[in-house]
Amino acid sequence: MVKRVEAFILAVVAGLTLGGAAWAEDPVIHLTIKDHRFSPERLEVPAKVKLVLVIRNEDSEPEEFDSPSLRREKIVHPGTEARVVLGRLDPGEYEFVGEYHEATAKGVIVAKEVP
Repeated sequence: MVKRVEAFILAVVAGLTLGGAAWAEDPVIHLTIKDHRFSPERLEVPAKVKLVLVIRNEDSEPEEFDSPSLRREKIVHPGTEARVVLGRLDPGEYEFVGEYHEATAKGVIVAKEVP
């Protein structure tokens, strides 16, 4: 029984390690929130490549990254980062806003075919 438990624990740890390593290899795109604006406002990314968006909030208030076209929402608290897995985007433009400051916090992700 002890050997089964040890084998199970090793399998779980190996799965977490391998899963984390694969996730760490996904390209990371950085986005910053400052003065209730996203920077950069336009992100050009390769289409059909799994991407991870890392959003850093440098404001003193929370902001919500909201993109209906990407079907993603994420609250980013002051002084923290949030990760949003975008997946493999089809070519096109995907608008996003800061839901708490829509008048100023706007942007677009442009997924382009890579030759």
